[in-house]
Amino acid sequence: MNSTLQGYINSLKKGVDEIPKERKEKLWEISDSIWTKLRNGNSAKLTFICTHNSRRSHLCQIWAATLAVHFGLDGIETYSGGTEVTAFNPRAVEAIRRAGFTVEEQDGENPHYKVCYDEQEEPLVCYSTTFDDEANPTKDFVAVMTCTDADQNCPVVPGTEFRITIPYDDPKKADDTSHEAATYDERCRQIATEMYYMVSQI
Repeated sequence: MNSTLQGYINSLKKGVDEIPKERKEKLWEISDSIWTKLRNGNSAKLTFICTHNSRRSHLCQIWAATLAVHFGLDGIETYSGGTEVTAFNPRAVEAIRRAGFTVEEQDGENPHYKVCYDEQEEPLVCYSTTFDDEANPTKDFVAVMTCTDADQNCPVVPGTEFRITIPYDDPKKADDTSHEAATYDERCRQIATEMYYMVSQI
């Protein structure tokens, strides 16, 4: 990992104590599920779901994958999807760039972004999909609902082993304001810190 991203990750540990107890309990449930899968020689698949698959679900997918590598864990596969297709929001893309990720964009209405977090790993290809898209797992996965709207509008996620809701405030509320970048950076760090805790418990 480059020095900027490694430094960012190293700084996350100090924020773990600020995670509320009830959120830690939910994150630990995911950790326990992952550990059970890996202990039995299986891959652990996580699909992070929000309404538009444009901000929070992508940030969770990217950070979970990155921190699995950071902690030396093989067999963790991360995905994301929405209840509808839009596009990976460029404001969220800029937030991960500021955190230290290298991002290569391909043009299009729903652009694909190659997100590189380690030269030894294949980059993640991130773009907006529905949670049941063919690019995402259809069975034996954990569905992590990252917004309350998706949780309410999607009462059934077929094929999941279990679902759990860990909602994040949508940084969209700050779009086109003077505190837009700060809000996206805050959400990026919150998600990174919670994914750090989750993966560190495996």
